[in-house]
Amino acid sequence: MNSITITYLSKVSFASLNGADKDVDNINPIKKITLDNGQELPYVSSQALRRALRDRLEEMGKPISNVTPGEGKNPPATEGDPAKYYDDDLFGYMNAGARSQRTSPVRVESLLALPTSVYKGDLDYATNFMGTNKGGEPNIYETEVHSGLYRGTILIELDRVGKGLTTKAGYDESDYIENKEKKERVLAFLDAFRSLWSSGRQSRFLADISPKFIAAAGMTVKNPVFLEAVNLDSQGAVDVKGLQTVAADYDKFMVDHVFASQQATLSTNDTVESLKVGFEKVEAWIKEYYK
Repeated sequence: MNSITITYLSKVSFASLNGADKDVDNINPIKKITLDNGQELPYVSSQALRRALRDRLEEMGKPISNVTPGEGKNPPATEGDPAKYYDDDLFGYMNAGARSQRTSPVRVESLLALPTSVYKGDLDYATNFMGTNKGGEPNIYETEVHSGLYRGTILIELDRVGKGLTTKAGYDESDYIENKEKKERVLAFLDAFRSLWSSGRQSRFLADISPKFIAAAGMTVKNPVFLEAVNLDSQGAVDVKGLQTVAADYDKFMVDHVFASQQATLSTNDTVESLKVGFEKVEAWIKEYYK
């Protein structure tokens, strides 16, 4: 095993998860992609997810790198010390001034609504009364909202955590932390992922985007095999039979796999483990790898 891939489903009943780049006619839009048939699917960008994961690690008390403002053409940068900071190690960085960089061992796909959860133009109406005590008129605005199932994927390169760094002197493949520390970092990341929520617009639209179903595999190749395979069947339940065919197709490259669900949230079948058991199995893979 050199990697772990997890494709997951999150259920959102009422939310405005990831704002687009600008307001249009007093409407706060959400990010969406357009299908060939013209329908739109909301999504949470991979950048927003990585930031949310970083924030969760910081809330858990893990060492997180300080970000220094950019100067001139140089963008803001972290400390660039993966031996010390969890985020510099797990999520990588680029420090143009020091001419050093690290490619992220944790790969993150955007959290995209399933094709059964298209955006239907729903809006939440609100009024901003700030400034009305000075004679100003209330500012009426609208926010795009959505309800549905979202699918995302992460891939953790176990063999690159705590190892390998590009500097002025070139690429160094040596370890800079011990296996015990690597294990603690990946387990902490898994906990952050398991309890994931986005900080954007949460004061008005509190939403839980933590996984409610996972299809996870310990792989000997770095391939997110379940990336497109987690779907719903004609009855609206998770298509477990389809996932089983994917596991059979890639059996040559899988050390182990697990399908797990929060039964109170999503319908599956009796071959699917509880979410608790599923994550415990993934934890066992991590502990075995870094023993």
